[in-house]
Amino acid sequence: MFLNFIFSTFLISSMNFAIAADNAYVKSRGELLYSTHCISCHNTQMHWRDSSIVKNWIGLKMQVRRWEEVSGLDWQDEDIEEVARYLNVMYYHYPLSKAQSHAELQN
Repeated sequence: MFLNFIFSTFLISSMNFAIAADNAYVKSRGELLYSTHCISCHNTQMHWRDSSIVKNWIGLKMQVRRWEEVSGLDWQDEDIEEVARYLNVMYYHYPLSKAQSHAELQN
């Protein structure tokens, strides 16, 4: 009887762990916006090509804003920031400006 209890407890724990592992990756807002509105025209080559216009964090945010306006998406500043942050983490790895770093600490 005790052995059945231990086996049942182990089985339930294992199932909970599998469910948690399945849900461990949650897409960021920036990733969701990018994959919904931008990926149809962009692929990974767009972000690592030699002739990239983007040279720093500020330039990355400017390009996200530019293409958001061209596309008529009507995003808020926070949306632009989130998409730029996602792209920076995934492809560019630029250091954030001091003002941006400070703002990150405030949130």
